[in-house]
Amino acid sequence: MANKDDLRSQFVEAFEDADYPVSNPMDLLPALPNGPSTKFESGDFSMTAMELNTKLDGDFPYETVDDFVDDVMTSLEDRDLI
Repeated sequence: MANKDDLRSQFVEAFEDADYPVSNPMDLLPALPNGPSTKFESGDFSMTAMELNTKLDGDFPYETVDDFVDDVMTSLEDRDLI
């Protein structure tokens, strides 16, 4: 089982340096340490940023990293991925 607090921290750390507000997923790529292959892992959860993008319901634009990460977490929870 994934540790939600750990995942949230990983997402914030990976996406916090994006130039907010962001208007689409491509705006987030420059912030990622390994681009779209940046991997997020916790417990039995493992997903790259590219895979993550396919699972999100994303309601762009996002004004802050917290707004974005809140939506990421909600999307993953709604899909029973975490």
